[in-house]
Amino acid sequence: MNNIILIVDDSPIARKMLKSCLPKDQGFEFHEAGDGKEGFEKYQELNPDVTFMDLTMPVMTGYESIEKIIGFDNDAVIIVVTADVQMKAIKTVMDSGAFMVLRKPLKKEEINLALAKALGTLKQTT
Repeated sequence: MNNIILIVDDSPIARKMLKSCLPKDQGFEFHEAGDGKEGFEKYQELNPDVTFMDLTMPVMTGYESIEKIIGFDNDAVIIVVTADVQMKAIKTVMDSGAFMVLRKPLKKEEINLALAKALGTLKQTT
């Protein structure tokens, strides 16, 4: 069974860059959303194993989307990907239920380590 990865970011370039950093040989199934509202809707539809979430987006912010996703699925694994490195922002998303925060610009090694940790968490709880 393939792991489903959802990438939520309003920048098509950011989504493409993140996707290019993820391993291609592990059978991941990738899906994308361009704002927090679409991300929440796709989360409900797909029930992804891991969601990468930007914070600053139109329609619905990442903050709002995280709250809705966690309200829908308390076991959701959300990795926040943001350029906002203020401690208040990080604390807010972690308190909301995010799994971890990665700072932009992204590094391939950091993304792969975060994904391995997230999937390891899933394997332990299922």
